[in-house]
Amino acid sequence: MKVMLLAAGRGERMRPLTDHTPKPLLEVGGEPLIACHLRRLAAAGFREVVINHAWLGQKIEARLGDGRTWGVEITYSREGTGLETAGGIARALPLLGGQPFLVVNGDIWTDYDFAKAHDIAGAMATDPDRLGHLVLVDKPSYPTGADLALLPSGRVTPHGEGLVPLTFSGIAVYSPQFFADIPGDRPGPLLPHFLAAMAAGRLSGEHFGGRWVDVGTVGRLEWARHEAKAEKSRK
Repeated sequence: MKVMLLAAGRGERMRPLTDHTPKPLLEVGGEPLIACHLRRLAAAGFREVVINHAWLGQKIEARLGDGRTWGVEITYSREGTGLETAGGIARALPLLGGQPFLVVNGDIWTDYDFAKAHDIAGAMATDPDRLGHLVLVDKPSYPTGADLALLPSGRVTPHGEGLVPLTFSGIAVYSPQFFADIPGDRPGPLLPHFLAAMAAGRLSGEHFGGRWVDVGTVGRLEWARHEAKAEKSRK
């Protein structure tokens, strides 16, 4: 099973830190934020990783190389100009193969168990009606994307009356079919495609209650650094 790490964002809210350093290379726990993912992914049995990049992408390649330091094999999807999430994944489809794959935002910090994705992908491969599986988290105190919710059936839906509001964590397993009609040569957001798949009942999901933060500001970067330090002290 292959993995894609999204690392093409500019990181405007993190400036001036990201003026000369791509956000995924900012250090957490003594290693680049994106390397935390590589280490956890390798421990979960993943070997083939695709990383997209745009802003300062050459620095990402120079720092991570072929991935052998973390026990993985990295292939790069070079965008030049950022294609947003949907466009970036669509562009990388030829590198991701014909089976369900895991996608993780490169700018989150989490202790989610990536090994679960193997079973999720296996179930999706036998269910052509499922286009994706989203990991949802409790809404944090800071603004996030659209409010979503889980139905008793395990399907994801836009938040509505009587449902617990959740937010997308940036972790998902997708069927390649989800992106089959999305252009890979121009920018495109993911939300409209989420909404279409939800309306058709083709997105499943789960609620993750562990540690997770969208490292989108300097303050949240410091929180992640604190959590990583605490994690190391427990080992």
